Amino acid sequence: MLILFGLTNKSTEPKQNKKKRSRRSKGPALYNEQQNLGTAKVENFKASTTRKPLRRTKRKSTKLSDGVAKQANHLASNMREAMVKVTKMRRAERRSRETVAIAKTTPAMTLKRLVRPEQVGDLMGRLNRSLNFDLGIDLGTANVLIYAKGKGLVLDEPAYIARDDKTGDVLALGEVARAMVGRTPKGISVIRPVQAGVVADYDMTEFMLKYFIRSVVPASRLMKTRIIVCVPSGITPVEKRAILEALLRTGAKKTVLIEEPLAAAMGTGLNDAKQVGAMVVDVGGGTTDIAVLCDTGVVVSESLRIGGDSFNESIIRYIRRKKRLVIGPLTAEKIKISVGTVDRRAKERTIEVLGRDASAGLPKMVAVNSLEIQRALEAQVMNILEGIKSILEKTPPELVAAINDHGIILTGGGALIDGLDRVITRSVGIAAYIVESPRYAVIKGVAKALDEMSQLRDTLDELQ
Repeated sequence: MLILFGLTNKSTEPKQNKKKRSRRSKGPALYNEQQNLGTAKVENFKASTTRKPLRRTKRKSTKLSDGVAKQANHLASNMREAMVKVTKMRRAERRSRETVAIAKTTPAMTLKRLVRPEQVGDLMGRLNRSLNFDLGIDLGTANVLIYAKGKGLVLDEPAYIARDDKTGDVLALGEVARAMVGRTPKGISVIRPVQAGVVADYDMTEFMLKYFIRSVVPASRLMKTRIIVCVPSGITPVEKRAILEALLRTGAKKTVLIEEPLAAAMGTGLNDAKQVGAMVVDVGGGTTDIAVLCDTGVVVSESLRIGGDSFNESIIRYIRRKKRLVIGPLTAEKIKISVGTVDRRAKERTIEVLGRDASAGLPKMVAVNSLEIQRALEAQVMNILEGIKSILEKTPPELVAAINDHGIILTGGGALIDGLDRVITRSVGIAAYIVESPRYAVIKGVAKALDEMSQLRDTLDELQ
């Protein structure tokens, strides 16, 4: 059928015929050129076969001689023996070394044992101690104290933080940061995240608590930690929640808040039945807590925004006004400890103070005596006396009689100022006395509260 219509199938022709037709169609000139090229290739191949082969150099043998190989093997064996000996010595040293369970945050931190840990006799008590890690924290305005059950007082650091204002990075904490007060360049500030017993800077408070807690708690027990924290008596529920949230972010399993006067009473042994009806005045760095206690707890209490910090500020203002001298908080603290008194009948003492002249701006040294410090602190002391009298007016008569018998107990670091007990006794008419180690009275009470940690209810559940 294809032949009838004049069509042919080109694909049926063989490929060799196509090649022959295409080569011949290029002409005789191109054909002769290809023949000459083939002849030249044959001649070049014959010439290459007649060339002399290149002479190859023999490679030097890399094998070591028998003596050198023996020496190398001997040296390697000696090195292995030496490494084995060093490893054994290090293992023996680690085994003989005493393990330190508590880490210090700064060199200035002291490790003290105020309360001896109780000996646990029953199996359930030992099991509970192994599963939980109980801490007691005195979160003060000036200092942070941490007590670990079974170990004692493991941390005593000032509540100071040095940070970069631009980046927000923390540069120092504790005693190192406190030494930087008034000596930092522009852009670096030293703050106290807790002011007057409450959280002033939430982020810095959380960072400080995390740093201090993780420095004394093993990493394996962070999620099993139970914490008791002391707070001022007049703290609001919002302020309580801020402290609890900061503690929960540290990984605490359970948190309990107790009032500082109650903890101070427990630390001084006033929670016994025979000591029912007592007044505790806890003078701290930022607050003064006044409370009347009975066998069931706190009957009436009041928290004043007066403490060691307000004493220092009064000294700074007085010296600037009377002496025309500008001083810092650390110098004011030194003056308060050296010659500070609140009793006008106290023996006069004098100290030389160096500061900056308020008018000329040059260094200047003046003499300051104890009677001048008494006049500077008189207004603050009067407020404390008025607070004590106000609490006595709200106290039931039966407890007032008991307080008259037991006296007024002074605790806290601010109670160490000279003459405070004598002034309270003369003004109120009830004997006031300072307990032994008043600065650690609160943390001692927390140590006793840790023994009943399992019976205490979580404060966060009470606030909800």
